[in-house]
Amino acid sequence: MNTPYTARTPDIILYNGSTGNNLSVKSLAVLNGRIVATGSNDQVRELAGRGTVSIDLEGRLVLPGFIDTHIHFHEWALKRRELQLSQITSLEELLACVAREVSVRDRGQWVTGQGWNETDWQERRMPTREILDSVAPDNPVVLWRCDLHLAVANSAALKKAHIQAGTPDPPQGRIERDESGEPNGILRELAINLIRDVIDPPKTDQVAIAYKEATDVLYRLGITGIHDIRLMDDNDGGSALQTFQELDSSKQLGLRSWVTLPGHRLDDIINLGIRTGFGNDRLRIGHVKFFTDGGVGARTAWMVDPYLDADRGMPLIDMSELADEIQKADAAGLSVMVHAIGDRANREVITIFERLYEQKHKCNSVNLCYPHRIEHLQVIRPEDVNRLGKMPLALGVTPANMLLDINLIDTALGDQGAWAYSFRRLMDTGLPVMFSSDCPVCDPDPLLGIHAAVTRQRQDGTPLAGWYPESRVMVSEAVKAYTSVPAMVHGAKDLGSIALNSRADLAVFSRDFLSTQPDDILKSQVDMTLFDGKIVYRNF
Repeated sequence: MNTPYTARTPDIILYNGSTGNNLSVKSLAVLNGRIVATGSNDQVRELAGRGTVSIDLEGRLVLPGFIDTHIHFHEWALKRRELQLSQITSLEELLACVAREVSVRDRGQWVTGQGWNETDWQERRMPTREILDSVAPDNPVVLWRCDLHLAVANSAALKKAHIQAGTPDPPQGRIERDESGEPNGILRELAINLIRDVIDPPKTDQVAIAYKEATDVLYRLGITGIHDIRLMDDNDGGSALQTFQELDSSKQLGLRSWVTLPGHRLDDIINLGIRTGFGNDRLRIGHVKFFTDGGVGARTAWMVDPYLDADRGMPLIDMSELADEIQKADAAGLSVMVHAIGDRANREVITIFERLYEQKHKCNSVNLCYPHRIEHLQVIRPEDVNRLGKMPLALGVTPANMLLDINLIDTALGDQGAWAYSFRRLMDTGLPVMFSSDCPVCDPDPLLGIHAAVTRQRQDGTPLAGWYPESRVMVSEAVKAYTSVPAMVHGAKDLGSIALNSRADLAVFSRDFLSTQPDDILKSQVDMTLFDGKIVYRNF
C-alpha cells in the first residue's frame, strides 16, 4: 500500500474498484480533498475510522475527473435556458419549435436558440429572415448555428439591430443579402454581434444561478475542471470573470476553472499587469484568445484552395497584426491560444509561432510557464503537421465536433477531408494534445468525444469503417487527453492522476471501458463524481 503518515482517519474510502491499467490499485482513501492512500482493498480499508464513509464500487472504473479544455461555459450556462436545436432534423421541425416558443411569449419578446445543423437535414436548406417571419412576425428571433460562426435572424430582430440594405458589413463579419440587396437574415462571424448587442444581458444573480446549474450538469458527466473560452470580440468576458471571482470568493466555485481573456483587450490586460496562471487552485487566469478565421459551416474557415461550393473563406485578422499581438503578449508573460480551423489559417499560425520561437532562441529568451496553444486545427495538411513538433506548443482539438462535420466536410472539401480532425497525426508529433467539447457547439459529455476519437464513427455506428479511420487514437490516449495531459500542460501537478497527494477530483464509471470494446464507451455512464474530496454527484 502507498500512504503518507497521517494521524487522522480518511474522510472517504472507495474500494473494490478499478483504476484501469494499475491492477494493484483496487481501493483509495481520501482526506482533506486529497488521495492519501492507494492499494488493495484490505490494505486501504483497514485505515477506516468511525467517521469514514466507505463505498463499495462493485468493480466500477475510477478515473481522474475530466478537464474540458475548450468550453464556452459562460455562454453555455446561459444558453441552456434558450431553445435547444441540436436534435432538430429538418427546417420544418425548427420552425415548429420557434412557433411553440412564440406562442408562450409576449409580443415583442426575444426568442433565441442555438444548435441547428442544416448539413444533417435531408433538405440542406438554411432558414432565412422570411422563413422565420412566417412563424414569428412580431417577436425578434435569432438562432445560432451549431458552430456559432453563423446565425439567422428574422425581420423584427434585424430591425431592432438597425440592419437594413444600406448597413455595411462590419469588420470581420458579413451580412448576407438577397438579389435586391436586402439582408436575408443570415449573419456570419462578427455580424452576429450586431444582434447580440441589442439583447438585454442577464442580471448578475441570474448568471451565478446559471453557473451553478451548469456545474451540476458537468458533475453528472464526470467533469471537474474547465477552460472557459472567450468568443470572438466577446463583450461578456468581464461579466464571466466577475461571476467566476464572486463564486470563488464565496467558496461556491465547484470547478477547477482556467478562464481565458479576449485578445481584443490585450493592451488593457497588459497594462493591468495580469499574467497567465495567476490565481488559486480553483480559479486561474488563462490564455489570451485570438481568432485567425471562422468555421467551415459558415464557409469562413480560411482555406488554401477554394471550397467545392464557395470561395476560400477569410482571415479575421491581418497576419502581421496577429504576429505582433502574440509577440507582445509573450513578452508580457501572457500565453495565447489561437483559433485556427482552415488549412491556410493553420499554416499561417504555425509560421507565426516558428518565427516567434526562432527570435526567442536567438535572444536566449525563456519560454513561458504555460505554452501557447493552437485551438481546433480542424483542417491541417500533413506537411504542416510535421512542422508542429519543433515548437513547445500545446494543441486543443474537439473530437465530438467531427461528428457534426462529416457531411459538411464531405460536401465542402471532398477528398481534403483526409486532412480533417487528424488526431493520430497530431499526437504523433509528440506535442501535448488536449480534448474538449467546444460546448455549446457540441454536447459536453467526454464519453462522446472519446468514442468519436477512438472509432471515428457517429453514435449509430456510421460510417461502418470509420471516417478516415487512419486518424483513430487508442482509448487510453483519449482519456489522457481529457485528464493528465491538460493537467500537465497547465502546471497542475496534483490533478489528472490517481496518485498519492493528488487532489481527489474523481469520476466513477458504471463499467471499465478501458479494457473492453469501443462500443462499451457509449454504454458507460458516470455513477459518481468527487470534487475536492467531496461527493458532488452519485447515482448508485
